[in-house]
Amino acid sequence: MRLPRLSYGQRLLLLAALPLILAVSGISVLVAIQSERTAEREIAALEEAMIQAKRRELRNYLQLARTSFITIYGNAAPDDAAAKLRVTQILSAMVYGSDGFFFVYDYDGTNLVAPRQTWLIGRDWSGMADADGVPVTDQLIELARSGSGYHTYQWRKPSTGQESTIMTYVIGLQDWKWAIGTGVFLDDVLAQAASARADVRAQVQEQFLWIGAIALAALLVVFVSGFTITVRERRLADVKLKQLTQRILDTQEEERGRVARELHDSISQILVGIRFRLELARRLTAKGDPKAEGAVDSAIEGLQGAITEVRRISHDLRPGVLDDLGLGPALKSLCEAFAARTGLPVEFRTVVFRNRLDIESKTALYRIAQEALTNVERHAQASRVSVQVFGHRNGASLRVEDDGRGISQAGAGLGLRNMAERIEQLDGTLTISAGTQGQGTVVEATVPLSHLLKPSSDSNLPTAAE
Repeated sequence: MRLPRLSYGQRLLLLAALPLILAVSGISVLVAIQSERTAEREIAALEEAMIQAKRRELRNYLQLARTSFITIYGNAAPDDAAAKLRVTQILSAMVYGSDGFFFVYDYDGTNLVAPRQTWLIGRDWSGMADADGVPVTDQLIELARSGSGYHTYQWRKPSTGQESTIMTYVIGLQDWKWAIGTGVFLDDVLAQAASARADVRAQVQEQFLWIGAIALAALLVVFVSGFTITVRERRLADVKLKQLTQRILDTQEEERGRVARELHDSISQILVGIRFRLELARRLTAKGDPKAEGAVDSAIEGLQGAITEVRRISHDLRPGVLDDLGLGPALKSLCEAFAARTGLPVEFRTVVFRNRLDIESKTALYRIAQEALTNVERHAQASRVSVQVFGHRNGASLRVEDDGRGISQAGAGLGLRNMAERIEQLDGTLTISAGTQGQGTVVEATVPLSHLLKPSSDSNLPTAAE
């Protein structure tokens, strides 16, 4: 099964939404973990506080019970059966609440007092354990032998007959070898802890809902913003694409027209002249006229002129010296051709630098210089032109300056758009300003350092400005 391909806008939206989703998920998990940990600590502290309160309560109960029989126990001998009977009667009568009572086991495990569960009395319960396997009788006796202690286990609740958690406190009467204790059921403690945990779960769930709602709102904002930006950028891109396409077509038509004019105005006329000279030479040859040789020589000169013109047109389309020798020689050749064609003196300066420009930068700077000189020829009415190319720490720059009418009069014919588009493709800068003393025009184009190649180890290779 092939997955559908995502569009650029969908990938952009996913790229924007995915970190948000991951961040919100991570925050939710951290908030939940932190909330549960904090709540668990608070619940544990609450349980511990309630357990401590229950322990104080048990000690108070057992202290009251001990006060009720301590005189009898203190005046009786270890084998005084009557005293023992009186103490068991006192403890059997001491019940409190619906489930409170006192119990007594001798150290052999026999139950002596169990007022609310009389079926335990008189039987040996050594080795007895609760439903979870926790020892009961043996542990109580062990605590009594050591003096006193607390023990928690499962026990049948007298009021309901159901198993419940009970916490007991026992002390030992070492002379009689008795374990006397009482207990309280922890239903209220466990219920409060369970209620607190339920509240925590509800709070965590509510936090998740709030975080989810905030995340959903943020996603909607991202989606709407992304959709709006995508639609806007798509429209702008379509407009720019149409403009670029039209510009390419216009440029192609302009270049075709220029080449056609060049061929018609120069090559075509030269070839027509050669044809007439050759026809003249043929007629003179047929008559045996010695002037035929001169007509052939004139045709040969015309062919040489045609070849020169073809080379000039080819050089204008793509100068071979730019690829063979570099930007410096190509610009020097361009300046010499411009000076020869227009009669304007051109000062060409170059500062040799070791780094080499890539082919895109060389072509762009050459075309910008060509366009600037063409505008000088057509519009500036200048008497002097200077062209300079040099490298620096930020990249390479081309500077064309004239002393003509200035940019205000010649701005419409400078071909700014061509130059700006070329330099924009290279992430460079193009500035056009007035010349020194407010006269003329200065065109300066700079390509960044990223378009400079590493210095060549071969000294025979030309540098970028050579």
